Amino acid sequence: MDRLAKILQFIAWPAVCGILVAIVLLQYQQLERLGTATAPVKPPAPAPTTSFADAIQRAAPSVVSIHATSFNIESVERADEDELEVALSESASLGSGVIIDARGYILTNLHVVNSVFFDTEVTLSDGRHTPATVVAWDSEMDLAVLHINMQDLAPVKIGDEHQLDVGDIVFAIGYPRNIGQSVSQGIISALSLGTEQNSTFIQTDAAINPGNSGGALINADGELIGINSSILSESGNFEGIGFATPAGIAITASYEMIADAVDSNSGYLGVLTGEALNEQSSQLFFGVDHIRGMLVESVDEGGAAELAGIETGDVITQIGDTVVEDGQNIMMEIRNTKPGDTINVHVYRDGRTLRFPVTLGFGHAVVIEL
Repeated sequence: MDRLAKILQFIAWPAVCGILVAIVLLQYQQLERLGTATAPVKPPAPAPTTSFADAIQRAAPSVVSIHATSFNIESVERADEDELEVALSESASLGSGVIIDARGYILTNLHVVNSVFFDTEVTLSDGRHTPATVVAWDSEMDLAVLHINMQDLAPVKIGDEHQLDVGDIVFAIGYPRNIGQSVSQGIISALSLGTEQNSTFIQTDAAINPGNSGGALINADGELIGINSSILSESGNFEGIGFATPAGIAITASYEMIADAVDSNSGYLGVLTGEALNEQSSQLFFGVDHIRGMLVESVDEGGAAELAGIETGDVITQIGDTVVEDGQNIMMEIRNTKPGDTINVHVYRDGRTLRFPVTLGFGHAVVIEL
C-alpha cells in the first residue's frame, strides 16, 4: 500500500504541474486578447505632402511691382502764332517685372509702360521703392527693360524652357490688382518653342490677372522659364488660357537691348546744379569767398547721386581727375562716361571735402515711339 501511494504521488506531481501551466497559459491568452481589444488603435501616418514654398521663396524677391503713370495727348490747339496748348490725360498702369541683373535691370512687358509721357515707380518685395527709367524696348516682342539705382538686388535664376513638358507644374508670380505679391499655380498647357519669335510661347492655366503682366513664370525649382504676357479671353478676365514669352528668348533680347542702350547713352549723375561758384556767390552761400565748384540745387529721387550719398547743398568740386571750372567742363566729363561706369565725385560739405564713388545711371527717357 505504501508503495502504491508513493507511485501515485510520483505520477500526480507532473499532472498537477501540467494543469497549473495550462491554467497560466490560458489566463495569459485571455489577458492578451483583452488588452488587444481595449488598446487604442494607432492612426496611420499621414501621407507626405508636397510643398513648393522653397521654390517660391527663391524666386519671389526677384519679382517687382511696377506703377506707371501715363500722360497721353488728348488735343493740341494753337493759342497764337507762337504758342500751342496741349491737353493731357492722366492714367495709371499696374504691372509686374523681374530683376534679371544685379546692376538694376528689370524686364517687363512693353504694354505695362508704353505711353507718350510717363512716370514709373518700382516696388520690391521687401517694400523698398524707387523711380525707374525705361531704357529699352521691343514693340514686336512686347518687352521693355527698366533700370533702377538700388543696391542688394536679387536677380532671378534662369531656367531652361527646353526642359519643359506639357503637364509640368508652374507658378505665376506677380502683383495682380494691386493686392501685393501673389502666386498662382498651374501646369504647362501647351508649348511652342520654335525659332520664330512671333510663334514661340508657353501656354499655362496658372492664373494671369490684370497686374500680372511682366511677372515671372517659374518652374518647380524656382527658376524663371517665362515672362507672363497675355491671356486669351472673351470676357477680359482670366479664363484658363494664359501665355508667357519663353525666358531664353526674353533674356537674350533684353541683354541685346541693354547693350544698345548703354552704347547710345552717356552716364547720368542725377543732380541739378546752378552756375559755378565765384568769389561773390561763395561769400553769399557759405560766408567765405574761396569755395569753387557747382552748387547742387536738387538731387533726383532714386538717382545715382542720391544712392551714392550726394545731397542738396553740396558743392561738386571735382569729378574724376577734372577740377570744376564751369558747368561745361563737368558736362563733358560726364558725357565721356557710360551708364554703369563708376566715377569719383568730390564735394564740399560743412567745411570738408568728401569723395563719393558714384555708379552712373540712365537719364530719364520720356518718349516711346511705337
